[in-house]
Amino acid sequence: MSILREDVSPGALNRDSQECLPGFLGIEMLELRQDVMTSRMSLKPLHGAINGFLHAGSVVTLADTTCGNATIAHLPAGAQSFTTVELKSNHLGTVREGAVTCTATAQHLGKTTQVWDAIVRDEATGKKIALFRCTQMILWPKP
Repeated sequence: MSILREDVSPGALNRDSQECLPGFLGIEMLELRQDVMTSRMSLKPLHGAINGFLHAGSVVTLADTTCGNATIAHLPAGAQSFTTVELKSNHLGTVREGAVTCTATAQHLGKTTQVWDAIVRDEATGKKIALFRCTQMILWPKP
């Protein structure tokens, strides 16, 4: 089982992602604790699709980033990194303005894989807008 790394914090993850896609989208990690990470994304026109609704890719990026950062924070000792090997999302609703939040929860923290579930919600109402699951492959240094 992987234990939360003390050298990883929401602030450090936010700083390190400033020049990456999550930084450009305004994704902010809020809280990190054993088996859980939360995040937030304030909505701007760039998060939308041509039909005026929140783009599914924006929702998936929020959930994937939250789960990925949670994986970094829960890497087993000696592991080098990780990569996503599978992800799935179910979109239940949408939001046109305000912000969305995401809570990622560990389902499996193994030596070779981790499985994370995430729920994306409308921050104002708490309404679920997406369910997300991903499997992360843990990468180890080559001998």
